[in-house]
Amino acid sequence: MPNEYAELSINGKTYKFPIMTGSEGENAIDISGLRKKTGMITIDPSFMNTGSCYSKITYIDGEKGILRYRGIPIEQIVEKLSFVETAYLLVHGTVPTHKQRKTYSRLLTENSLLHEDMRHFFDGFPRGAHPMSTMATMVNALSTFYPNVDSLSLKEDIDKTTTRLISIFRTIAAFAYKKSKGQPVVYPRHDLSYCANFLNMMFDSPVKPYEIDPEIVSMMNKLLILHADHEQNCSTTAVRVIGSAQVNLYATISAGINALSGPLHGGANQAVLDMLKKINRKKGGIQLYLDKAKDKNDPFRLMGFGHRLYKTFDPRAKIIKKDCRRILEKLGKKDPLLAIAMELEDRVLKDDYFISRGLYANVDFYSGIIYRAIGIPENMFTVMFALGRLPGWISQWQEMIRSDNRKIVRPRQLYIGEKLRDCPEPPELLDVSYNY
Repeated sequence: MPNEYAELSINGKTYKFPIMTGSEGENAIDISGLRKKTGMITIDPSFMNTGSCYSKITYIDGEKGILRYRGIPIEQIVEKLSFVETAYLLVHGTVPTHKQRKTYSRLLTENSLLHEDMRHFFDGFPRGAHPMSTMATMVNALSTFYPNVDSLSLKEDIDKTTTRLISIFRTIAAFAYKKSKGQPVVYPRHDLSYCANFLNMMFDSPVKPYEIDPEIVSMMNKLLILHADHEQNCSTTAVRVIGSAQVNLYATISAGINALSGPLHGGANQAVLDMLKKINRKKGGIQLYLDKAKDKNDPFRLMGFGHRLYKTFDPRAKIIKKDCRRILEKLGKKDPLLAIAMELEDRVLKDDYFISRGLYANVDFYSGIIYRAIGIPENMFTVMFALGRLPGWISQWQEMIRSDNRKIVRPRQLYIGEKLRDCPEPPELLDVSYNY
């Protein structure tokens, strides 16, 4: 029960609303009874100040640059856990024991094969189809092969269902890539780890076998972990909204994929690369683009800097920044875009204009360069984001359907259109005769 209340005065009458406190000391005013008490609603475009749910999954403190999954700092997770263990942590709430890890890995392997009938679905997509569109369609189609995935039928089978989706998702992603390249698909192997299996399905070929590099596998684990969940972002909110209607899990995740596909959400790291390429082509490009970013009449914005939540360093960016140079050196890649990226960030960090606005490099700033070095094509960047975010979507959906106060999401609005008016008489039709 709340100990404090916020008071709202309207036309001389005072109303009290409970102040709720989170486990990290965050406060929120519970206005769920506002309309019932006052007849009014709140207006909060883009939900800038609205908390849509209670959650035990991810904690973010944007002012201090803190990110934790289930209470564990992200810095510890990337050092101590694999992506599979992180997925287990998000979905189940605890780090798996050795026995649980072994069982979970076995389930992932057993469920990695895509139904053979579904493999032929890829033939229906044009060669140039964007992998994200293919992913969304294929995941949605899974519900016809595995129909018992609604919120009411998962009480006993939820572990198997969610594990199947986490496993088969990487297979669909790799198949989508192979389709876009016009290459034969590569099936998953029972002897490879989650990330190694994905890389092998992506890059192995009958004429050029893929050599699995442990350091690239390790880097892939880190990148997926850093994207595994991020609280109530656009795609996660889409998952919770769609799922609240008791839509099946696969259709719900498909909605998340579609939300992520937009350039303002999942496509940001690709936009960073596009910006770095433009800077590279221009003489004196860095200063030119810094000036453009400062010009209030110029629509240009520095991509990969700033974040809706973080007002200081993005903790995810701090982690991969130090790995970016190391992995490029290891692979023998001299990417001019990395040098531009590092100089650009250095100059932004020394510029009062950007410092005063809290514009620090975010996770998208370096991830694209690393994916590029590994060999992931740019049209697959958002797919990689989705692959990492899947456990977060599932855990958020699962938390939502298990909530005691679950209701279908239905926001209110403030109507500002025409007042009541009569419908005008339609114009008379001309009687025109035609002679043939």
